[in-house]
Amino acid sequence: MSTKLHKWDSAKHLQTDEDVTLYLEACIEEAGNDAAFIAKALGVIAKAKGMTQLSKDTGLGRESLYKALSGEGNPSFSTILKVSHALGLQMHFQPTPNHA
Repeated sequence: MSTKLHKWDSAKHLQTDEDVTLYLEACIEEAGNDAAFIAKALGVIAKAKGMTQLSKDTGLGRESLYKALSGEGNPSFSTILKVSHALGLQMHFQPTPNHA
Protein backbone atom coordinates (compact mmCIF):
# COMPACT_ATOMS: atom_id res chain seq x y z
CA MET A 1 0.00 0.00 0.00
CA SER A 2 1.42 3.37 -0.96
CA THR A 3 1.04 6.57 1.00
CA LYS A 4 -0.29 9.57 -0.87
CA LEU A 5 1.31 12.84 0.18
CA HIS A 6 0.00 16.33 -0.48
CA LYS A 7 1.96 19.57 -0.48
CA TRP A 8 1.28 21.51 2.72
CA ASP A 9 -0.57 24.78 2.17
CA SER A 10 -0.65 26.96 5.28
CA ALA A 11 -3.20 29.28 3.67
CA LYS A 12 -5.85 26.56 3.89
CA HIS A 13 -5.53 26.60 7.68
CA LEU A 14 -5.87 30.37 8.20
CA GLN A 15 -9.59 30.64 8.62
CA THR A 16 -10.00 33.05 11.53
CA ASP A 17 -8.35 36.28 12.65
CA GLU A 18 -6.85 34.34 15.55
CA ASP A 19 -5.35 31.79 13.13
CA VAL A 20 -3.78 34.63 11.13
CA THR A 21 -2.43 36.36 14.23
CA LEU A 22 -0.89 33.22 15.68
CA TYR A 23 0.60 32.24 12.31
CA LEU A 24 2.16 35.66 11.76
CA GLU A 25 3.52 35.85 15.32
CA ALA A 26 5.11 32.41 14.89
CA CYS A 27 6.63 33.46 11.57
CA ILE A 28 8.03 36.67 13.05
CA GLU A 29 9.59 34.72 15.92
CA GLU A 30 11.06 32.16 13.51
CA ALA A 31 12.30 34.71 10.95
CA GLY A 32 14.83 36.54 13.06
CA ASN A 33 16.23 39.15 10.66
CA ASP A 34 14.93 37.45 7.50
CA ALA A 35 12.61 40.03 5.92
CA ALA A 36 11.81 37.68 3.01
CA PHE A 37 10.39 35.17 5.50
CA ILE A 38 7.95 37.80 6.80
CA ALA A 39 7.03 38.90 3.28
CA LYS A 40 6.28 35.28 2.39
CA ALA A 41 4.15 34.91 5.55
CA LEU A 42 2.14 37.95 4.48
CA GLY A 43 1.80 36.30 1.06
CA VAL A 44 0.35 33.17 2.66
CA ILE A 45 -2.13 35.30 4.61
CA ALA A 46 -2.99 37.22 1.43
CA LYS A 47 -3.64 33.94 -0.38
CA ALA A 48 -5.91 32.80 2.44
CA LYS A 49 -7.90 36.05 2.33
CA GLY A 50 -7.91 36.43 -1.45
CA MET A 51 -5.23 38.03 -3.61
CA THR A 52 -7.76 39.62 -5.98
CA GLN A 53 -9.45 41.52 -3.16
CA LEU A 54 -6.06 42.49 -1.73
CA SER A 55 -5.10 43.89 -5.12
CA LYS A 56 -8.24 46.02 -5.16
CA ASP A 57 -7.77 47.17 -1.57
CA THR A 58 -4.12 48.16 -2.02
CA GLY A 59 -4.25 49.46 -5.58
CA LEU A 60 -1.33 47.17 -6.43
CA GLY A 61 -1.39 44.66 -9.28
CA ARG A 62 -1.94 40.99 -8.44
CA GLU A 63 1.24 39.92 -10.19
CA SER A 64 3.22 42.58 -8.33
CA LEU A 65 1.75 41.34 -5.05
CA TYR A 66 2.53 37.70 -5.84
CA LYS A 67 6.13 38.65 -6.62
CA ALA A 68 6.58 40.99 -3.64
CA LEU A 69 5.08 38.49 -1.18
CA SER A 70 6.71 35.36 -2.58
CA GLY A 71 9.78 35.45 -0.39
CA GLU A 72 11.82 36.03 -3.56
CA GLY A 73 10.81 39.66 -4.06
CA ASN A 74 11.99 42.67 -2.11
CA PRO A 75 8.86 44.67 -1.25
CA SER A 76 9.20 48.24 -0.11
CA PHE A 77 8.13 49.10 3.41
CA SER A 78 5.31 51.07 1.85
CA THR A 79 4.03 47.90 0.18
CA ILE A 80 4.23 45.99 3.46
CA LEU A 81 2.24 48.74 5.18
CA LYS A 82 -0.43 48.78 2.45
CA VAL A 83 -0.74 44.99 2.51
CA SER A 84 -0.85 44.83 6.31
CA HIS A 85 -3.53 47.50 6.46
CA ALA A 86 -5.62 45.85 3.72
CA LEU A 87 -5.38 42.50 5.54
CA GLY A 88 -6.61 44.14 8.74
CA LEU A 89 -3.29 43.75 10.53
CA GLN A 90 -1.55 46.28 12.76
CA MET A 91 2.14 46.43 13.55
CA HIS A 92 3.25 46.90 17.12
CA PHE A 93 6.76 47.49 18.37
CA GLN A 94 7.95 46.74 21.86
CA PRO A 95 11.33 46.49 23.52
CA THR A 96 13.14 43.20 23.09
CA PRO A 97 13.50 41.38 26.41
CA ASN A 98 17.01 41.61 27.82
CA HIS A 99 18.12 44.06 25.12
CA ALA A 100 21.20 45.96 26.27
